[in-house]
Amino acid sequence: MWKRLGGRRFGSRRRDWVLGALLIIALVLAYAINTGSALTLLYPRAVATVRALPELPTIRAGQTVLMVSPHPDDESLCCGGMMAGAVRAGAQVHIVWFTSGDGFELDSALLDRTLNPRQNATENLGRRRMNEAAAAAAALGVPANHITFLGYPDGALLKMWNSPDPVRSPHTGALRVPYERALSPSAVYTAFNLRRDLNSVLDTVKPDVVLLPSTSDFHKDHIATSLFTQEALKQRGWTSRARYWIVHGGVEWPVPKGLHEGFPLLISPRGFHLPWQRADLSQQDEDQKLEALKAHRSQMTVMRRFMEAFVRGNELITLEETGNPADGTRSEEKDGGYGGF
Repeated sequence: MWKRLGGRRFGSRRRDWVLGALLIIALVLAYAINTGSALTLLYPRAVATVRALPELPTIRAGQTVLMVSPHPDDESLCCGGMMAGAVRAGAQVHIVWFTSGDGFELDSALLDRTLNPRQNATENLGRRRMNEAAAAAAALGVPANHITFLGYPDGALLKMWNSPDPVRSPHTGALRVPYERALSPSAVYTAFNLRRDLNSVLDTVKPDVVLLPSTSDFHKDHIATSLFTQEALKQRGWTSRARYWIVHGGVEWPVPKGLHEGFPLLISPRGFHLPWQRADLSQQDEDQKLEALKAHRSQMTVMRRFMEAFVRGNELITLEETGNPADGTRSEEKDGGYGGF
């Protein structure tokens, strides 16, 4: 039976069929993005590809690991399970955050219930996110004296990479590090000072393994964090110690959204060209990773299903990078100017 709409039968016009097809496509996309069973039904080849990846050698007792994170929460999203397992294995794990995440204005607006968050509101968000990051690190077993905040401008790291001049934060308006618990409070926002602080961390920690973002990541702050860190590692002859990861891997990645523990984390669209290795997680690794993400309460408030989608049966690491890490112009081609996560 045809259903009558406005005195005519549905299906009597071409537009009805177009609308019906669009509705079906929308339902299929919603299923693919949000449903756990979609992994095996819709992505069998992608699942098989991940399961066929070589296993990443586990971090051993006595090794020292440095996680280099652009914003609070990136550390847990990419590698929370690996870090939790490394700590339990007896490794020394350290975390350094380049920014304090004060550029996520949507987050600040929702938390402060204002459509126009001002400088003090975004700086307060930065302080809140630093506290959340410390709680997340504790959930992963990382001691409080193994975490360092640099406090450089969220959303402006790539601009710092490309210029020796002082940079103003596009969100807080600050020209200096405004956070008392940062490594160098009141340091002017320059590439020179950022390099100095990063070198100080590297010289203190002397890591055997460095976890850092890939320049194939979509986010400009992640690209810049990778460029600064690769430069510092190359100067020391430590390039072989680098282990790269991606958080912003392309539209709607990772799929499906939401918490689907045990399912594999698929290779991101922006990382297809990289030689990945699979770090399998135990149930305890996954549980600790989820607790760490929950500690990032401000972020979970606005994008819970995105963050939960990283709690899977594996994490992905590559030992190789493509392109020239000294060439900041390559990175400018990648869109991703939003800040804070």
